[in-house]
Amino acid sequence: QVQLVESGGGLVQAGSSLRLSCAASGRSFSSYAMGWFRQAPAKERDCVATISWNSGIKYYADSVKGRFTITRDNVKNTVYLQMNSLKPDDTAVYYCAAKRNMYGSPRANQYDYWGQGTQVTVSS
Repeated sequence: QVQLVESGGGLVQAGSSLRLSCAASGRSFSSYAMGWFRQAPAKERDCVATISWNSGIKYYADSVKGRFTITRDNVKNTVYLQMNSLKPDDTAVYYCAAKRNMYGSPRANQYDYWGQGTQVTVSS
C-alpha cells in the first residue's frame, strides 16, 4: 500500500513557475514508477510526465516538453514536478500516481495508487 500526498499548487500568473511535490508513504517507493497527471474541468485526466524507478526513463507530454521537469528522490520518498513558463492552459488539478513494476506509462489506468490532487491555476 502506498499513500500519496501532493503539495505546491496555487494561483500564479502566466510565465511564472511552480514546483509540485508528492510525498509517498508505505513500502518500496523506489520500486514504483511515478507519474504526474492533470485534469481540467470537463476534460479527461491526461498524463503530464512519468519517471521510472531509477530516474533512467522519463516521459513528457508534448504540451509540456521543455517547460516541465519530473524528478524523484528515493531517499525522501518524493517525486517533484518543476513547472516553468506556465500558461493558462496548464490550469488543472494535478495528481501524482504510483505504478508497480518500475517503468512508467502515460495511461492512467495502469497506475495503482493516486494522490488527492492539488489545484494549479494560471491567470493570463
